[in-house]
Amino acid sequence: MAQFSTNPERFDPYKNFKFRVIMDGRYVAGVSKVGALKRTTKLVEHRDGADPSTTRKSPGRTEYDAISLERGKTHDEEFERWANKVWNYGAGLGAEVSLADFRKDLIIEVYNVAGQLVMAYKVYRCWVSEYQALSDLDANGEAVLIESIKLENEGWERDYDVVEPKEPSFVEP
Repeated sequence: MAQFSTNPERFDPYKNFKFRVIMDGRYVAGVSKVGALKRTTKLVEHRDGADPSTTRKSPGRTEYDAISLERGKTHDEEFERWANKVWNYGAGLGAEVSLADFRKDLIIEVYNVAGQLVMAYKVYRCWVSEYQALSDLDANGEAVLIESIKLENEGWERDYDVVEPKEPSFVEP
């Protein structure tokens, strides 16, 4: 029988609540939610005039969905500064967009419940297409204030250098 895992003790899938985002070589503080990594390859249908009355199918262009990042609002201006590189209101003619550095590569790391790095994805040429500075304000609420960005990207890939760790075990006394 084929072995799908390098860790024969692991039977449970990884959880979705332990992760970190790396941007500009450092961890982004306070990220509480990362949208799904999704790609779609378009379908190209074709047929030769001599073919039977059936259609052949082949892959076309691949598109990558935008990724959202959410975090609790603090005095950290990192998301806002990045969003302002795409459009900086009131910056003046010729200075509204920072074409030199508005794109960034990201790394999304996933950890098991023991805190071990189990997989990572590299996301390429991201830029902020949507920025939410504040979530809804509610005088009767008890929620955390959230800021979010929506990142367009030109693709992602899994980092296969990150290998499955050996699950920790506690020795009985």
